[in-house]
Amino acid sequence: MSLDFLLDGANWSGVEGFPHRILQHLGYSGMALAIALLIALPLGLYIGHTGRGALLAINLGNAGRALPTLGVLMLVLSVGGIGLKPVIVALVVLAVPPLLTATYAGIRSVDPAVVDAARGIGLRERQIVLQVEVPLALPVILGGVRSAVLQVISTATIAAYVAQGGLGRYLFDGLALRDYPRIVAGAVVLAVLAVVVDLLLALLQRLVVSPGLGERGARRRGPASVPEPVSASAQA
Repeated sequence: MSLDFLLDGANWSGVEGFPHRILQHLGYSGMALAIALLIALPLGLYIGHTGRGALLAINLGNAGRALPTLGVLMLVLSVGGIGLKPVIVALVVLAVPPLLTATYAGIRSVDPAVVDAARGIGLRERQIVLQVEVPLALPVILGGVRSAVLQVISTATIAAYVAQGGLGRYLFDGLALRDYPRIVAGAVVLAVLAVVVDLLLALLQRLVVSPGLGERGARRRGPASVPEPVSASAQA
């Protein structure tokens, strides 16, 4: 396929250019991820620390893998109408399961002896979660964040389906016009964007996680079951 569309300087400026579309795409993705984090992190911390609702976290993570995002979008559109809100809702629904499951799995992976020792020195439950469990579970949690970010960025193209912006415009407009160089250009930029974001998150993970936590954080607590996708992303 020709890369003329991608290499044409005229397509790198203005409201229809790649920089503007990339910013739109990141804006949709960031908004959805922020909402998903506000929902999934507190819930995952609670479930992981108390053990209550563990089946919910595991089953939600498994269900999230098979959830048709376009189907969710169509359902939301039928209720809320066309606009940005249905797109954000669909992306949030996609992002919550891996975030929730990773947070739960990370907290449950902390050695129970460490938690008991924290209680023994008089720490309250909230202090144990924030000062002991979260730092030790950080590699697993950040692995889930990376997985969710990649899924959301790759799926945010659905915004163009409901007349919004983002990199999906090149894909949907290219299909409508049978302009295959436009489709290839949009796909290439989207793939590069996902790789760059993942590399930045990997760098951030290396900076904020103590090197000694890699193996220690992988030790599981009791018989807790961790879905395979979370474990894979945690090792990424």
